[in-house]
Amino acid sequence: MANETNVPHVKPTTLDGWVKLLDSVRLPVPQDAHDRVCRAIRDDRSSLRDIADLMQDSPALALSIIREANRHTQGNMSAPAENLEVAINRLGLGRTEELLARLPAEPAAQIPQPLRQLQMISQHATQQANGFFASRLARLWQDIHWGSLLFLSPLWPLALTFPKLLEEWEVRVIHKGESARVVEKQLFGVRLLKIGEALVEAWRLPVWVQQGYRLLLTEQRELVKVLRIARDVDHPLRQQNRLDDDPTLRRWLNQPANTVLLANGLALSAQQAWDSPHSERWQYLTSLYLQISMDEVQQQLHQQAAVSARHHFMPDLWHPAVSLLWPWGTRRLPAGMLPAAAPSADDLSQWRRQCAELLAVPSRFTNAMSLTVAARDALVASGMRRVMILMADRSHANLRVHQTSGLPKEAAALNFVVSQSSVLQRLLTQQAQVRITPDNNAQFSALLPPSLRALFRGEHLFLRSLVNNGRVIMIVVADQGGGPFADITVQAFGKTAQCIEKALHSFSQRGQ
Repeated sequence: MANETNVPHVKPTTLDGWVKLLDSVRLPVPQDAHDRVCRAIRDDRSSLRDIADLMQDSPALALSIIREANRHTQGNMSAPAENLEVAINRLGLGRTEELLARLPAEPAAQIPQPLRQLQMISQHATQQANGFFASRLARLWQDIHWGSLLFLSPLWPLALTFPKLLEEWEVRVIHKGESARVVEKQLFGVRLLKIGEALVEAWRLPVWVQQGYRLLLTEQRELVKVLRIARDVDHPLRQQNRLDDDPTLRRWLNQPANTVLLANGLALSAQQAWDSPHSERWQYLTSLYLQISMDEVQQQLHQQAAVSARHHFMPDLWHPAVSLLWPWGTRRLPAGMLPAAAPSADDLSQWRRQCAELLAVPSRFTNAMSLTVAARDALVASGMRRVMILMADRSHANLRVHQTSGLPKEAAALNFVVSQSSVLQRLLTQQAQVRITPDNNAQFSALLPPSLRALFRGEHLFLRSLVNNGRVIMIVVADQGGGPFADITVQAFGKTAQCIEKALHSFSQRGQ
């Protein structure tokens, strides 16, 4: 039986830490693809090409075979395997079958959606590469095909282990236009491209993949020069003259390895919109590389997207071919920018039970801990994904974490000095509520303890002080993952706060 997927949980902050963690992740493969390949290996009539063709339907399977083959060539004079046929030939069918037995195989629908989404983008990139470049560079089609499929593979284990980090990166960098360098430093401690380049080298992936990462990291000046020429799309003769005037730049542009980067740029940028600045940038570059008009580029781009969608579409994945039917200029918003889902009927039923327990008179709670546990559970049932309940000391000088939900374990040990935050001071002075939104996020975030804000990343957050007998007893901090709140959760949050205050009052009246 295949082993279970190993998903670490401790987030590294250094390049070496990320490489070590992601290199250890075993990517799950679809059970159907796994079984088909195993049957083909046992069938004497199957050629290496037949087996390789079956494997390419599962990107994780293809990556595992190529990684294993290249691991055994590391340190000797052999060139790394550039495609599956070479990799299988080096491993032999026996060792290939042994490797398959060690891979975690799961029904496709049970493989985490973020991983399948990213692998589908890689498959879309491969389709674009085959459509644009493979026929024009027929002798290099295998290099183009496998390089395009594996270019984003260093991110696959990241999508499995820390999908929320990639989701936040997409929202902040792609949709909100924040600096990639700044965001990646906050989220990963190191540039994503550096992680990708290091894994590509560690896995000895095809050299064209290595060249793509090297270009993005160290050859940005040449890329900018070429892009300036590419944007002059209405004057093809002038474009050609400018390239002729700089033979070094022309040779740099015409490298066959650039096809891998172009195909992935086209597929990845299409996830946002076909007419976004990111997508247009790669379309301009493709137009210049192939010496064809933008109309031809867009026509082929959309055709290949439709072909990819027919082969790779799954109901819970987003394929940009769907948006070809939308009005031009329409944008797809990621989940992180949409209102959170409203609580389910079961959650609301649980929320009502929790509130009824809080409102019971006389109080059913024997100590403060049991009361705050019920308060936390009621907030979670109302739809809040991350919750922290802070208790004030007698002097209101410090706030200690009393309950958490949806936060790292180390959050339970935090203690906040009230004098260091004007927002906390205000909340402790009297009953008050602060709702952070994109409009006031910068203002309030600067006034909150950095360690608290780091736990509740996002632009939507509630902070509310709870009072008993005219004195603030605790502060509730809650959000729905940092994205916009569902309307019903906003209403439920206010009612829950009232229930908790009544519970505090009943609890303080025990024995009187």
